[in-house]
Amino acid sequence: MISIHGDALSKVDYIDPRYQELVAANERLALKDATLWGQEAATEAGIRLNWIDLPSQSRELLPELDALSAKFRHCTRVILCGMGGSSLGPEVIAATYKRDLFVLDSTDPTYISHALQGDFAKTVVIVSSKSGGTIETASQRALFEAHFLSLGISPQEQMVIVTDPGSPLDVDARARGFIVINADPKVGGRFSALSAFGLVPAALIGVDVSLLLDSAQECIEQLIAPRSPAIAASFLIAHYADQYLTFNDSHSTMPGLSDWIEQLIAESTGKNNIGRLPVVIEESGAITSGQAMHIAFAGRADLVVEGDLGAQFIFWEWTTALLGVALGVDPFNQPNVTEAKNQTSILLQEWSGVVPQTQPVSQEGVVEIFANAQSVIEALTNVVDGVSADGYIAVMAYLDRNDDAEIAQLRRVLAEKSGRPVTFGWGPRFLHSTGQFHKGGQQNGIFLQITGESQEDVLVPGKEFSFHTLIMAQALGDARALESRGFTVVRLHIQSREDGVAQILDAARSII
Repeated sequence: MISIHGDALSKVDYIDPRYQELVAANERLALKDATLWGQEAATEAGIRLNWIDLPSQSRELLPELDALSAKFRHCTRVILCGMGGSSLGPEVIAATYKRDLFVLDSTDPTYISHALQGDFAKTVVIVSSKSGGTIETASQRALFEAHFLSLGISPQEQMVIVTDPGSPLDVDARARGFIVINADPKVGGRFSALSAFGLVPAALIGVDVSLLLDSAQECIEQLIAPRSPAIAASFLIAHYADQYLTFNDSHSTMPGLSDWIEQLIAESTGKNNIGRLPVVIEESGAITSGQAMHIAFAGRADLVVEGDLGAQFIFWEWTTALLGVALGVDPFNQPNVTEAKNQTSILLQEWSGVVPQTQPVSQEGVVEIFANAQSVIEALTNVVDGVSADGYIAVMAYLDRNDDAEIAQLRRVLAEKSGRPVTFGWGPRFLHSTGQFHKGGQQNGIFLQITGESQEDVLVPGKEFSFHTLIMAQALGDARALESRGFTVVRLHIQSREDGVAQILDAARSII
């Protein structure tokens, strides 16, 4: 069950025509009415609404998941290769149930090197991709296949493929004898937490997935009621919150839920120059800056949404679908995500496998500055001074989210110095999340990229490029896509990870 409370609820006007519109929309959503978001969106919505049925329909997977768990009972390590909806849901499930899951949602070779450690005779690798064509996941799959073979281990015995039926990955994996679990093709990636994409990893790390489904099914009964909590939440987010929302997991038992919701809301609503941008903060009371509606899952906030994980999954999916109605956007497409992907492909072709040497505007210490500035503090000051009165700063770190985790402190520092909302994303995974909002939402962002050298590179088997080349192409490709829209992108490139992170943080804290 879900319960909501907080001061924001006093703003819900049950006789407001906009609220009544959502009441009517809620009834149609329960019936899976694909025309709810307009005729233009109807075709896409018609093949994206089966997430509503997942709390009951995913029970059909339980025998298959039991068999899978039994087959890999000897494995003490589970690695998940996936991006966006294929990884964020499983990550919060693992954290909530305190189970070990290595989520490989990066192309940074330093981060990848962590995954290549350990006993691979006792390791199961899950490759999750809805389309089967995601460059990150395809590269990771090739890497682990080659790694297993180099150890004299059959990849087919230690790898599980999760994908849509008939996808290129499905066809290839079945032809080569891999274990394949198909997901419902009528569920979009970011709505897939209760599908095979979320449940296969959950089962392999020992989570009783029936508990998630039971919780979600119970919540469905609340959501279809006339006073559904999702109606109130979507009304507040659409008509009371304005552009920015903050989420934090502190005081809750679900670490990472905010990151999952960030993708769901940002990618679903950030289009047509309108949307809601979640700002994930470190803890309750962390510096946000600017006007934002504060949302939490325990404790005090403008809106507190309490309930266990399965209920939270279906509640936020339902709320996001209604939010699309209130904002007049199609919550199931992501029209601008391909811009960065296309630019990445162009750069990989231009570079012929090797990142070209580029001359920075200036260099200070171990940090190369690709912006009109002579020092790191000047570059960061320009970002802080350059953000508009209603805008935001997006920090995008193409680094190792384990060893380079301290760089995430930059979000809090820049929020304090700028007085504006600041988001933080690890590249390239944010490209499957807030990357859509950056280009399709309100056009008031300023962007800070942080890239870095890798002490040891990792080759992508079967390709002419390495993972370092790939992540640099993704960073610079996204920069091209943003700059083509007239956005300011400042890039800092660190030659030594530990020293560079410390230098950037010191400079940020020194901004007057």
